[in-house]
Amino acid sequence: MLSSSSAQIRTLHSSISHSLSPKIRSYLSKDSTLRARIGSYGFPPTSIRSISSATTTIMASAEEARVPPAIPPPTPPFKIALCQLAVTTDKEKNIAYARHIIEGAAAKGAKLILLFLPYSNDSFPVYAEDIDAGGDASPSTAMLSELSRSLKITIVGGSIPERSGGRLYNTCCVFDTDGTLKAKHRMIHLFDIDIPGKMTFKESKTLTAGETPTIVDTDVGSIGIGICYDIRFQELAAIYAARGAHLICYPGAFNMTTGPLHWELLQRARAADCQLYVATCSPARDPGSSYVAWGHSTLVGPFGEVLATTEHDEAIVISEIDYSLIEQRRTYLPFQTQRRGDLYQLVDVQRLGSTKLVEVEAGGGNVNMAQDMILFSIMIG
Repeated sequence: MLSSSSAQIRTLHSSISHSLSPKIRSYLSKDSTLRARIGSYGFPPTSIRSISSATTTIMASAEEARVPPAIPPPTPPFKIALCQLAVTTDKEKNIAYARHIIEGAAAKGAKLILLFLPYSNDSFPVYAEDIDAGGDASPSTAMLSELSRSLKITIVGGSIPERSGGRLYNTCCVFDTDGTLKAKHRMIHLFDIDIPGKMTFKESKTLTAGETPTIVDTDVGSIGIGICYDIRFQELAAIYAARGAHLICYPGAFNMTTGPLHWELLQRARAADCQLYVATCSPARDPGSSYVAWGHSTLVGPFGEVLATTEHDEAIVISEIDYSLIEQRRTYLPFQTQRRGDLYQLVDVQRLGSTKLVEVEAGGGNVNMAQDMILFSIMIG
């Protein structure tokens, strides 16, 4: 198994048309000189067929990742609560207050609760938790786990400053109805901006970027997770849609400059682009804070329509999600299947890299040549 060649293959793949795979097979079957050259490196005919098959597999994987699958509703309509909390610099007080708000939202029938815990770039090192250790090392997640289990609800809780391996991450945790930590998303795109006279912020001075898109199956459907700045990157949302997400949750705190300009716009764009639900949750606005949040927690439907929202004060927004509308909207407006795959494609690198590409039996110094041949089989197309 030539796993080390996967990164090289992925690098080249973005420039390859899906229609080229038959050409490669044609070259290998008709050109005896080419076969002889490959054979001179010690590869039997079965390896040549494997190389061609690998190329076909790569292309098929990209095509699979391009089109979102049909989504049968996994659950009847349910209530979601967006808890826009007023937070302070007192971490223990914030956790206790969040508990109270979550209990109130569950009492109103919410089966999925999204909230944004305290955020401040300055306080990250002070409030950071060891989420993997749990217990006293992570009081925020201990509280969320306890409530999700006792109340039989799903909780998406972010942002939590996480300390791991000597690094700090901006992390969102998803807890299922049994209290299990189902997923942990580390913010992938760090918020480094400089708008002269308006806003300068450098998360990279404190935080390390996550490396993995996060999609998790829960009792309330398949949920993709992003944090704040992640919402600006449509490719991430498209990957979640292609993996079958029903809903994307973005706990986030846009500021007083970018909030009025882009907060609602980006939510509606991600929902309309992918024809699924998008839920966001911000902290309430505190004019005296070092980072003033825009607020306006919102639920957007699969046509890009705002279903529920609030202003900047503390609030609990409760609305209904009906996943049957996703396929209805995609039937009405079927652009997901009308994309020009011959001109452009979404490549889900993570899924592509997990595909078993090719097995070549090569001894001695032939392993590197085997990798070269796989790349060569792609390039000659």
